[in-house]
Amino acid sequence: MKRINLDPDEIRSFCLLAETGSFRKVAQRLGISGSTLSRQINRIEERTQARLFDRDTRNVALTDQGKMFLRLAERILNTTESALAEFDTYLNTRRGKLTIAGLPSVTAGLLPPLIAEFMATHPDVDLQLNDMLSDGVLREVEMGRADIGFTADVVENSDNLSFQRLLSDRFIAVGAPDSFLQEQRTYQWEEILAQPMVAMSRETSVRAVIDAACTQNNFLFRPRFEVAHLATAGALVSQGLCITALPSLTLPVLGRSPLIFRPLESPVLLRQIGLVWRSGRTLSPAAQAFLALVRNRNLKSLIPHSTIENTIASPTS
Repeated sequence: MKRINLDPDEIRSFCLLAETGSFRKVAQRLGISGSTLSRQINRIEERTQARLFDRDTRNVALTDQGKMFLRLAERILNTTESALAEFDTYLNTRRGKLTIAGLPSVTAGLLPPLIAEFMATHPDVDLQLNDMLSDGVLREVEMGRADIGFTADVVENSDNLSFQRLLSDRFIAVGAPDSFLQEQRTYQWEEILAQPMVAMSRETSVRAVIDAACTQNNFLFRPRFEVAHLATAGALVSQGLCITALPSLTLPVLGRSPLIFRPLESPVLLRQIGLVWRSGRTLSPAAQAFLALVRNRNLKSLIPHSTIENTIASPTS
């Protein structure tokens, strides 16, 4: 079957002529000459190989073939207008899909208020949030399965990935109310490392920062427990079995038991939190809108206990 290629402007001219029955009125409405309009209609008839209008010097009327073509032409224009309206909605971020990958501590401790603010103004965006370890975040973004990622520490800019630091997440000491940390003061790293501790597994960004600091400062770090999940660490700490040291963003993931939070120094240990995205790729409008929100917010105000005082509280309070 021969394919019929038609210009949308020609189809629109045909529909207006079928509606008005006047070349003069259609030409005036479209701002074109009568001869140009006549050539458009002739091209449609040539390409469809059908006579669509019976016309003489005074009258223009649709043939039976023209009536059938009018139904199809109106359907084409309606579909085109609907598709363009949908694309306009997409460009204005009212719809679309946004996939974010992030560390569990970031997805629980930083993103919820940002997502709530974003969804209030973009309710029809389909947002998917994937929490995973740092390597997984980088992999999801690099493979294009996530639009943006939130990870820890500086990622070397490369041909594939770009990184923008957002904030510094300070490590604090965490214990049960009657633990070694019950004294209200600032603690030294050497002090807490001498106590029974629970550490995150070596695959986590938290453990990588602590191990690097211990190596640099010649500290001996032999944790009593090693776990993969923050909630498990929180449960062990709440039972008084150990204490731990974690970045502030991890606190909402620890659980509901009351815990003590104490400042740590010598050294003051920071984990760098930042955005990662694929280099050289244009982000979707929804992703661009979310990034604009993140960059315009005071992120430090969203971190639980970002300024650690001597306090006893529940991480989820």
